[in-house]
Amino acid sequence: MNTKQSQKGFFTFARKAVAWNLSGSIGYQLFLGILMFFMFVGVYGYIIQFKTGLAATNMSNIVSWGFYISNFTFLVGVAAAAIMLILPAYIFNDKDLHKVVIIGEGVAVGAIVMCLLFVFVDLGRPLQFWHLIPVIGQLNFPNSILAWDIIVLNGYLALNALVPAYILYCHFNFKEPKGKYYKPFVFLSIGWAVAIHMVTAFLYQGLPARPFWNNPLLGPRFLASAFAAGPALISLVLHIINSATDYKIDNKIFNKLRIIIVSAAIINLIMLFSEIFKEFYFPTHHSQSAIYLFFGLEGHNSLVPWIWTAISLNVIGTFILAINPFKKTPIFLLPALVLLITGIWIEKGIGLIVPGLVPSPMGEIIDYAPSNIELMITCGVISVGIFMVTMLIKPALIIEKKYEERHLKS
Repeated sequence: MNTKQSQKGFFTFARKAVAWNLSGSIGYQLFLGILMFFMFVGVYGYIIQFKTGLAATNMSNIVSWGFYISNFTFLVGVAAAAIMLILPAYIFNDKDLHKVVIIGEGVAVGAIVMCLLFVFVDLGRPLQFWHLIPVIGQLNFPNSILAWDIIVLNGYLALNALVPAYILYCHFNFKEPKGKYYKPFVFLSIGWAVAIHMVTAFLYQGLPARPFWNNPLLGPRFLASAFAAGPALISLVLHIINSATDYKIDNKIFNKLRIIIVSAAIINLIMLFSEIFKEFYFPTHHSQSAIYLFFGLEGHNSLVPWIWTAISLNVIGTFILAINPFKKTPIFLLPALVLLITGIWIEKGIGLIVPGLVPSPMGEIIDYAPSNIELMITCGVISVGIFMVTMLIKPALIIEKKYEERHLKS
């Protein structure tokens, strides 16, 4: 194939993908319309925040990281969890998970896009974003952990976007992808997935004035919670695909994901209870943030119901997934997946970020809850992420189904 033919093939591929994404049933069009509505709500909220500044939020000089960074922390884990499909599919040649690995990578791309958007909206002066761009700005690499975080997030985004794009382009042309062109990057993405979440943990862990985050288990627990919540979210996406499209997912895939989720969730709970024991067996002055989170401090107890709800949801969700009732009908596991995801989202988001900042190093205590503007912008960002995942997965399913049918015929 010469260069001209290759370019023509690429533009045909892109045009077809756009056409597939824009076509669909009335329900699908309504779904896209709802996402667009919430995106406009988010844009409206951001316009208000842009004019007013971060005064439009409920953040302050004490709680300087709030709902945006809480969601960022959770979603970095969701993005990293794609490794739990990539590793068995490519390294151990698991044929079942190989069928859905591209879906997992699509979810990872959407999660990283949301992460970057949450960081952007959290900037007090977004026009200064150019300082973070290499060459143009001053990234302060390698001294700044934040610089490391920017590099690993953007690098992981590129890996999870380009590798599936190459594979889908080959399948679109009914050709077998050449391993030498994409497998090295697949192996690189495995280590990179661990790096994006460990570097995020190091961002918090490396702040000496925040004893709540100065925990050697923070990095490993980030990974354990990510490898539980991420595959749980991917499993939910697979359930939706299985019920709403003609691309059918075998029950074996759901069971393999369930085993991964349960294993990681149990490890996450063990580490969580280990941290609780450390904080409360012999409380010190450094335990005040944990006391504020779990029991309240000096009358400030807004996070107490949240953290105990999170732990309860984690335990209940893990238990249901572990005993696996109704083994032949995985649809009954959906509530357990939702419980586990919600529990980890609370515990790893608001339950981690806010108590790390309260009390302040000067002993100041202030309760925090996201403002309406923060909620509006968050709805917009999440809608962008869901829209991105939809735009990536829908053409991928059509291409993979056609390729599979062609492969079976031949």
